[in-house]
Formats: sequence, structure tokens, C-alpha cells
Amino acid sequence: MEAAVLGEYFTKEEYYGMPEDVRSELIDGVMYDMASQERIHQGIVGELYYRIRDYIRNKGGDCKVYPAPFDVELFENEDTVVQPDISVICDKEKLTKRGCLGAPDWVIEVISPGNPGHDYVKKLNLYKRAGVREYWIVDPANESVTVFINSEDKEEPDYYTFSDEVKAGIYDDLSISFPEMVKEL
Repeated sequence: MEAAVLGEYFTKEEYYGMPEDVRSELIDGVMYDMASQERIHQGIVGELYYRIRDYIRNKGGDCKVYPAPFDVELFENEDTVVQPDISVICDKEKLTKRGCLGAPDWVIEVISPGNPGHDYVKKLNLYKRAGVREYWIVDPANESVTVFINSEDKEEPDYYTFSDEVKAGIYDDLSISFPEMVKEL
């Protein structure tokens, strides 16, 4: 993930004026180009999306789950628009014509080989500041899942491998079996 033009500041209006075939994110006025994803990345995103969507539907839940590309404006008055790999939004008032205005309840990012620091540092801090309740970083290269819960009671993340079942913090009874999921890839 590369900054489009170093030193140049972009607004949300300029972001939304970009051609539709250009995938990018805007963080604090800096435009980041998003490269095409590898098959394993897309497979993991698809499997997670379907498992979460099916859980919500089967429970008759009100939350909505969206895979990327899906624009999330974390802050109303800042030039930041991100496209998490998966966003779960439980407050329908946050849903707009363009995507989501405000913090999703749960965000999942699947690491791309090009720049893992973007998800582990920049986005982690951004999501925490915005008030995202739960943030998962799924790292296919290391076959790991790091779960951050945004709570004063829980400062340290939980670490899992692709051999584990990972419990979702925003739901009492949703766990994702990574061994079962990986078999589908």
C-alpha cells in the first residue's frame, strides 16, 4: 500500500471524485493506493463474510455485514475514508448511501504481503480512536489472527493461529473455526 502523492493533501470530496476503478483509502488527508489482492486473501474475506452473514441471518440479528469495497468514514469532520475487508455495523443510523459514517462495531482486515504495518499500526490506532469495538487482523502468511477489543478492561490483544476457533467479542455465541474455514480455501 503506497501513498499516492507524498505531501499532497486530499479531501473526502476529492476521494469520492476518484474514478470507480481506482481502489484507494484516504487517511488523514493522505491517499493510499490499494493493490489487487491475492486469491488466498479474497478466499478468507469471502469465507469470513459468509460465516458472519449467515450467523446474523440465522439469529434474526439487526447488524449488517459488508465486504470491501465498502467506504467507512470513521470521523464526520476528518478527511479519512477506509475500506476494511469486512465491516459489521449494528447501528443502522450509521449506514449511508455511500457506506458507513462512524465506527463499525467489528472490523476485520486480512493482511496483504505488501505492507502489514498499515493494518497492525496505522489502522489499529485509527480504529481504536474511532471507537471500533472489535478489530481482527488475519495474517495468512503467518497463519495467525490477532483480536483487539476496544475496552478499558482489555488492553492486550488475544492471539490465535489458523488451528484455533476464534470467538467474536460482539456476540455471545459466534465462533469462527479457522481449521474448518481454511479447508474451504
